[in-house]
Amino acid sequence: MSLLFLISMVSLPSSLSSSQSVVLSSSRFKSLTVVMVLEIRTEMAKGEDDIILNILYCGICHSDLSTIKNEWGNAIYPVVPGHEIVGVVTEVGHNVQKFKVGDKVGIGYFISSCLSCDNCKQDSENYCPQLVTTFNSSYPDGTPTYGGFSDKLVVNEHFAVRIPTKLPLDKVAPLLCAGIAVYNPLKEHGLNEPGKHLGVVGLGGLGHLAVKFAKAFGVKVTVISTSPDKEKEAIEKLGADSFIVSRDPEQMKAAMGTMDGILDTIAADHSLMPLFALLKTRGKLIALAGMTKPTELSLYPIMAGGKMLAGTLIGGVKDMQEMLSFAEEHNITAEVEVIGMDDVNIAMERLQKGDVRFRFVINVANSISLS
Repeated sequence: MSLLFLISMVSLPSSLSSSQSVVLSSSRFKSLTVVMVLEIRTEMAKGEDDIILNILYCGICHSDLSTIKNEWGNAIYPVVPGHEIVGVVTEVGHNVQKFKVGDKVGIGYFISSCLSCDNCKQDSENYCPQLVTTFNSSYPDGTPTYGGFSDKLVVNEHFAVRIPTKLPLDKVAPLLCAGIAVYNPLKEHGLNEPGKHLGVVGLGGLGHLAVKFAKAFGVKVTVISTSPDKEKEAIEKLGADSFIVSRDPEQMKAAMGTMDGILDTIAADHSLMPLFALLKTRGKLIALAGMTKPTELSLYPIMAGGKMLAGTLIGGVKDMQEMLSFAEEHNITAEVEVIGMDDVNIAMERLQKGDVRFRFVINVANSISLS
């Protein structure tokens, strides 16, 4: 049995139509992998403030894998993943002002919030208590959300962002989650100031974009990785200033107390205490990925250095649009492997092993066909 949508077939909705085609389930029988494309009724009717888009590309985030495997214990089957969505507007509601038919738009981690709480009023919809995520969630009326492994999406225009014309659509898709996930904490924690020294733990989908954005800000970047074979790529291709093998005690010791901040992009369980040792006084360790098990902290070394552990969850809509403008100005895009929908199973297996440089992106428009 493959990792993708393991349990979804036991809980299909009772009503099916051609409203929206989505990849719902796959199963492995010996050497044969079968990706099933089913059709779920999602009542594609739009509200006065909604847009309908045909999905062109969708990135594969590690959280997609974690959700379909139910690693966090919150999966709502059937799961239709995908929250790095690039599409083209095909219909608009009467009150829509931001977009018109034919515009290229992006949808990220969430598609609804209350728009009235303090967080929403401060353009931090991502921290709204009533946040509705793009998949594996539901609207207040109970309607489930299905993500970008599908052909269409309906969304309130407020939660869509305009895709810059100069950026290739496939390579911009991962910016809608991975890009904003690294861009926002750099600004929020003052780590975007030229001359600062930033550590980036992990060189995957988030990590490689963290290096790109940080270097565009004029920051000194050190990549921290368990894999020595990534050093050449980190420095020569992505522009990092230095590289530390975290399993090498001498390299870790030499870097103690040198960093103003660290972005930890690793979802796999690992110890945080060695990373705190790399920080300067009042340095910040910022967690970007959700480990599946609790971690232990020794508080005194953190207290003695006035250091901080912070969390962050992507960014608001305004932040996302600002990030995309910055990316266009500095020509920042993700390094991607473009695949078809039929390749999703293999991509998930490779993602589980860390075998991707650096983000899978599904060419949705050219790989979903309905008979």
